[in-house]
Amino acid sequence: MADELKITAVTCVKNEGPFLLEWIAFHQQIGVTDFLFYSNDCDDGTDTLLDALAQLGPVMHLPNPAEGRNYQMEALKDAKKRDVVRTADWVWIADVDEFPNIHVGDHSFAALIEACGNPQTISLNFQFFANGDIERFVDRPVIEQFTHSQNPDLWCGEAAIEVKSLVRSDFPLQYYGAHRPFFKPKVKKNARPSWTDGSGRPVPHRFLVAANPRRIRRFPAAGARGYATLNHYALRSLDSYLVKNDRGDVNRENRDFDDTYWRERNDPAWQDTSIHRYLPAVQERIAALKSQGNVGALHEACVAAHVARRDALLESPRYRAMRAQLLSASKLPPQEESMLRDLGLLENPS
Repeated sequence: MADELKITAVTCVKNEGPFLLEWIAFHQQIGVTDFLFYSNDCDDGTDTLLDALAQLGPVMHLPNPAEGRNYQMEALKDAKKRDVVRTADWVWIADVDEFPNIHVGDHSFAALIEACGNPQTISLNFQFFANGDIERFVDRPVIEQFTHSQNPDLWCGEAAIEVKSLVRSDFPLQYYGAHRPFFKPKVKKNARPSWTDGSGRPVPHRFLVAANPRRIRRFPAAGARGYATLNHYALRSLDSYLVKNDRGDVNRENRDFDDTYWRERNDPAWQDTSIHRYLPAVQERIAALKSQGNVGALHEACVAAHVARRDALLESPRYRAMRAQLLSASKLPPQEESMLRDLGLLENPS
């Protein structure tokens, strides 16, 4: 089935050079055939590496078309018009720190689609992987290094966890969102798209119809991971987190990632190494990508730029203080810590 499907992955990047090859190799392993990258103001060699990959393989690289700050939504609006998206059987919209961990069949998107009954959309809940006390950036696969996450069914006291979505070509699309598609408002009730979670169950009705503004990007994760989950490595190493904080993100310039963001995603309560099943094949694919043209050299240049940026940031008292704060931060999410204090199970800070 995998050979029959054209699956296009769409993503936005800014200074993600050291992580591109792993993300591409991993997604090729699970059946992605084409990639559409939008880059925004990169100064670490990300755009140069993507240009080289575009010359050699199934990668399309475009500058982000956004004129304001809504980078991701403007890119997705543009992507809808591109042939690489329009002619795909399925479209997967995700970030380069997100990896679908598929538990069925040959662990491919095709196996997931078959297990879910070939619906028009499959939404996978996030599983946030903690930093794991890894301070230094090393050029090794992210999926190998970080092995602990929060309880997959609960996050910061919330049972509803955000998702990313795989969308079939016949979905009655109004527009792509970063987390889920939205169908046309005039779609009749009996013609609403078939849509499942990662266990092949119909998604909750209020999520399907986007009835609750607070929940349009999430639904309860309990029982929703039977066939797949979405490993989200939002923190990576402390070095990489500092660089991420410096660059902002693809949606908002100069957004600070304070210790609340860090602590909400640094809960190491749960060990999960199941994604390591992909490692041998992914490492082979990374090596194959590096062997093409000057891709290997451009990757090394991105790694060097990442480390140099880390070094430059640590010359700043602000970033040295941030690093020290994150090293000493509690591994309890703020909401859980507050609840334990209210119950008298933790002392209040003096």
